[in-house]
Amino acid sequence: MTALEPTILATSGGHRIGGRTRVLFDSLVHHAVDLSGAHGRRPRVLYVGTAIGDAEHFTTRMTEAARVAGFDLTPLHLFPMPNLEDVEGTVLDQDVVWVMGGSVVNLLAVWRAHGLDRIMHRAWQSGVVLSGVSAGSLCWYEGGATDSFGPELRPVTNGLGFLPYGNGVHYDSDEGRRPLIHRLVADGTVPTAHCTDDGVGLVYRGTELVEAVAEVPGAGAYVVTRDPDGAGVTEQRIEPRRLAPSTRG
Repeated sequence: MTALEPTILATSGGHRIGGRTRVLFDSLVHHAVDLSGAHGRRPRVLYVGTAIGDAEHFTTRMTEAARVAGFDLTPLHLFPMPNLEDVEGTVLDQDVVWVMGGSVVNLLAVWRAHGLDRIMHRAWQSGVVLSGVSAGSLCWYEGGATDSFGPELRPVTNGLGFLPYGNGVHYDSDEGRRPLIHRLVADGTVPTAHCTDDGVGLVYRGTELVEAVAEVPGAGAYVVTRDPDGAGVTEQRIEPRRLAPSTRG
C-alpha cells in the first residue's frame, strides 16, 4: 500500500511543453506522486492512453517525460490487445496511475470490456493514487460534459462512479462546458459537479474533496449544486493552493 487511504487527483492539467522534449510532466503529475508517499526510490507510474487509442507517439512522449522526471513508467495498452501478461498485478504494483485525455466514452467501453474498471477500483482501495487529465479526470466520476460524440458537447452519465459527483473539465478554456454542466446539474442528469479550470486538480481522500491545487496562477475550481427549488444552480469557486513549479519534467 502506498497512499494511506484511497486517493484520487482529478485534473485539467499535468503536462507542459519541454525545451528538449515535446512534453514534460508539470506540477500536478508530481503532486500525484507526492500523494502516493513514494519516497527513497524511483516512483512507479502507470501511463494509460486508452482514451487516445494507445497512440504510440504519445506513449513515447510520456516515457521521455518520465525519464526526465525520474519516474519508472509502465505503459498499459489495450489496443489491439493488452500489452501486459498480468494487468491486475501490474496496476496494483504502481504508486500512481496517470490516465491521458481523449474520448472518455471509448475509454469506459474498452475498460469495461477488459475488466479494467474493476481492477482500477481494487487499486484505488489498495492505495494506488488514481489520477489523470480531462477524460482521465471525468472517468472517475458519475458523469459530466464530453466531446466524445462529436464537436457538440453532450452529457456522459455512465462514469465509473468512484466519486459520487459530476465533473467538469477545461472549465475556463471551452466556453460550452460551464453552461452544459449547469444545465445537467439543474435537471438532475448529473449530481453536484466538481469542476476545474485548466491547470487545476482536485484531491479526494475516499470520496471526500479535501483540496484544490493548481500549477498555474489565477485558475480556479468550482462546485456546482442544484438549488433546493430545482429552478437553477449555485456555483461556488474554490481557490486552489498553488503548487511549487516543477524543476524537472
